[in-house]
Amino acid sequence: MERKFLLIHNTLGRDSIFMSQTTIGTNLEKVQERIAQAALRAERNPQDIQLVAVSKTMPAETVRQAIEAGVTILGENYVQEARNKIEEIGHAARWDFIGHLQSNKAKYVVDLFDIIHSVDRLSLAREINKLAEKKGEIQKILVQVNISGEEAKSGIDPEGVSDLVREIVTLPNITVEGLMTMPPYFDNPEETRPYFIALRKLRDTLREEHGEDSALKELSMGMSADFEVAIEEGSTLVRVGTAIFGERIST
Repeated sequence: MERKFLLIHNTLGRDSIFMSQTTIGTNLEKVQERIAQAALRAERNPQDIQLVAVSKTMPAETVRQAIEAGVTILGENYVQEARNKIEEIGHAARWDFIGHLQSNKAKYVVDLFDIIHSVDRLSLAREINKLAEKKGEIQKILVQVNISGEEAKSGIDPEGVSDLVREIVTLPNITVEGLMTMPPYFDNPEETRPYFIALRKLRDTLREEHGEDSALKELSMGMSADFEVAIEEGSTLVRVGTAIFGERIST
């Protein structure tokens, strides 16, 4: 993949490196085409898959260029970094929080983000509900599932998902939109398929329990290395960073 960077000297005398808008636009088109092809292979409508451009560590100027190139949803992992960008850029795109969330940071996330992908415990859901109630809003969330059982990953065990969702759906200022997961990394993306299948089946079981007309429709799964396999297995939200922005900028 071609990566073209521009060196810009700003008025404060500091240098910053960011990918050119042309390159971001080209990469975005390639990703969108791959999404469409994966959807068609699975006999799905490509419009049913939403692309979350993961912009963590990317400077605000690069994020602006991505929006101008056609990005409509941005995914951020870190509260303070995202807060600074959102204050500078505003809501020209939808902002999704996709990182691990501590309860003491929930206030900022509820204030700033449209959807939270990473709710994995009832105490956090209750805090989000309380904060959303104060704002007079309904906060959309996804329940994060540790489908692989890896100790280093956040998320509730699959066995606990049904009970957790049953508790969360009683909270009046939260809507559970679906599930999110991160499988192990494999050099061969085909090896992620069983994890995506498992999350889809878990979502389908929840829909049977709560009714087909419930909000439980979304599957946030698939990243730059494996999003095509995720789409083939039912993903509705793919979180793609490197394939759009290039390698992350170290801080």
